[in-house]
Amino acid sequence: MGSLGWAVALSVLSAASYAAAAVAQERLAEHGQRGWSRWAVALLLTGGGVVLHVIALNFGTVAVVQALGTLTLLFALPIAAVRLQTPISRAAWTDALLTVIGLALILSLSVEPSEPRRLVAPDDRNLVLITLAVVAALALGAWSGGPRMRSVLLAAAAGTAFGISSVLSKAVLAAVTDGGVRTVSPVGAIAVLVFATGGYLLSQLSYGRAGMAAPLATVSVSNPIVAATTGVVVFGEGFRFGAAGLVVIAFAAVMMTLGVIGLARQAATRSSSDGSADPATRADIPA
Repeated sequence: MGSLGWAVALSVLSAASYAAAAVAQERLAEHGQRGWSRWAVALLLTGGGVVLHVIALNFGTVAVVQALGTLTLLFALPIAAVRLQTPISRAAWTDALLTVIGLALILSLSVEPSEPRRLVAPDDRNLVLITLAVVAALALGAWSGGPRMRSVLLAAAAGTAFGISSVLSKAVLAAVTDGGVRTVSPVGAIAVLVFATGGYLLSQLSYGRAGMAAPLATVSVSNPIVAATTGVVVFGEGFRFGAAGLVVIAFAAVMMTLGVIGLARQAATRSSSDGSADPATRADIPA
């Protein structure tokens, strides 16, 4: 199995681990946050999802790994159907189909990654500073609008932080693989933790009075878009067939975006209808 195959397999397993962790966290909440075994299971599954995601970045392009992270929303469909004892609606099947078709097109045109490109000074510092400026601008702008706009802007800031965290994680892995731990940029390593933690906090703040549908969809869409775009600029990642391939990728991205938005809205609707957090809404990890 080639590098792309490993990236796909690990990314799918990561998304499944996040979805399973969400179920464990929900069960923990139902029992009043009591039970060390439930805490351990939720923590191990979440940690497993993070580790699998990071390893997948070492095998595949950022665009592919981040796009496959949206499968967490897809895995939430059967989980919710079993948990709530309700059939999957036609609209949900349509959104799932759009997501899968978009992902399939992206994967079919993805190029096997070449030798990983390292991110060295001052490029790493510039990327971190630009990201901090964008995240700060979105977060500050969130407090000048209404509740819905505030949620969307905070979610966009979270998605940006998550996406860049994955890009920097790939850069750190490339440095370790190429020259060992000593060659890792301290700026990049610290920034990974800062952006991952900041993204999680911002995503939680985005779930305000405007509901969960808009911020969940915004995080789910902005994360892979920011990561994929940065991956092209920073690592020179690309796709097959030149300009024609880019047109197909753009079409696939639109399809996937529509599907993810639909899945996010339904996840938020299920969460509000049964009064508990839906599995997908708990997957606020870089995906």
